[in-house]
Amino acid sequence: MYEDFYGFTARPFQLTPDAAFYFESLTHRKALSYLGYGLAQGEGFIVITGEIGSGKSTLVAHLMATIDPQRLTAAQVVTSALNGDEIIHVVAQSFGLVIDGHDKATALAGIEGLLHAEARGGRRCLLVVDEAQNLSIEALEELRMLSNFQLGNQPLLQTLLLGQPEFRDTLQSSPRLEQLRQRVIATHHLEAMDAEEVQPYFEHRLKLVGWGGRPSFAPEFYPALYEATGGVPRRINQLANRLLLMGAVEERDHFDMDLFARVLEEVASDTALAPAAPVVEAAAAVHHAPAPFAAPIDAVPFAEMKDAFNERDALIAELQQAVIELANVMEQQPAPAPVAASSAVIVDDAALKADIAALTERMNAMAGRLGSLEQRMVEQEASVKHTLAMLIEWLESDQKVAA
Repeated sequence: MYEDFYGFTARPFQLTPDAAFYFESLTHRKALSYLGYGLAQGEGFIVITGEIGSGKSTLVAHLMATIDPQRLTAAQVVTSALNGDEIIHVVAQSFGLVIDGHDKATALAGIEGLLHAEARGGRRCLLVVDEAQNLSIEALEELRMLSNFQLGNQPLLQTLLLGQPEFRDTLQSSPRLEQLRQRVIATHHLEAMDAEEVQPYFEHRLKLVGWGGRPSFAPEFYPALYEATGGVPRRINQLANRLLLMGAVEERDHFDMDLFARVLEEVASDTALAPAAPVVEAAAAVHHAPAPFAAPIDAVPFAEMKDAFNERDALIAELQQAVIELANVMEQQPAPAPVAASSAVIVDDAALKADIAALTERMNAMAGRLGSLEQRMVEQEASVKHTLAMLIEWLESDQKVAA
C-alpha cells in the first residue's frame, strides 16, 4: 500500500481511534480540561458531545491510555439501541463480570459487589459509555440509578457519556431526565478544528510514521483541505488516505492542486461513500483534470444536469398551461358563432397549436440533450470501473512482488 511506497512505518490516517495519534486541538484541550475537572470530583456524570468524526473516541482512547490502573478501574461500553435491562448486563460485562441466569437483580448485585471491592482496594470506578445517543430514556435512567451506589458517603461509580449532538438535545429537553441532568458536573461539545490547525494536525500524524518531507505538498493544499472537510478529523483522514493512495499509484513525490482536485472529484462521485457536503462543494469549486490511467472522458457537470432538468420541468409546465388554454378556448366556442367570431377563435386556436408545436419541438430537443448527458454518465461509470479494476490489479501485483 502507499505506506510502503513512501517509507512510512504505519498508516498515518487510519480511521480507527488510536491514542498514539492523538492531536490536541483547541477544542480537544478544552474537552480534556473538563474531563480533568470532572474526574477530580469523583462523582456524577461527565458529558462530551460532538459531530460524527470530531474525535470523541480518539479523545477517550487518549484518556484511557493515561489512566493509572492502580487508582482507577475503567470500563468502556459502545452502545447500540439498548433498553434498561440490557444496559445493566452490558455494564456488568464491561467490568468483567459473568452473571449467572442473566437476570437484572443478579447483575445489579454483581456490579455493586465489584464497586465495593474496588473501593476497599483504594480504586475508583469509571464507566465510559460511547454512542450514548443510541440509549433509550429507560437505559439512561438505569445508568443514573447505578450512580446511587455508595460506600458510606463516597460515590462508587462515575460515568462519562459520549454522544452525537442529538444526545445533548435529548439530555437537555427530556422531562424524564431531570434527575440525570442534575448529576451532570461537566459537559463540553467538541467542535471541528480551526483552519490554522489543519496543517499541524496533518503533519503531526505524518511525522509519527516517519515522514521527513516526502511527499511534499503545495502551499494551497492545506487551506483547500480545510474547505473540503470543514476541519473534521475523520473527513481529513478519509481524504488523506485517498490522496496518498493516488499519489503512490502515480508515483508522486509532490502533491499539487491538480492531484488534490482529482481526489475530491473521486470522493464526490463515489456513491458508495455518500460524501459530506463540504467535499462535494470543494470538488465542484476546483478545476479537474482526468487521471492519466483513466479513459479521457469529460466529467458531466452536476450544475449542467441540474439546469437541464430545471429547464425540462419549466417546459413541461409551459406546455401544460398551453394545453389548458386551448381546452378553455374550445369549451367557450359558441355553436352558432358568427363568421367574425369564428375567425377569431380559429386564429387563437391556430396560435395555440403553433405554440404547442414549438414547445413540443423544444421538449424533443431537451430529451435529446438529457439523453446525451445520460450517455456521458454511463461512459464515466464505465471509465471509473475500468480505473478501479486497474488499481486492484496493480495492488495485487505489488503484494505478490512484496511476498
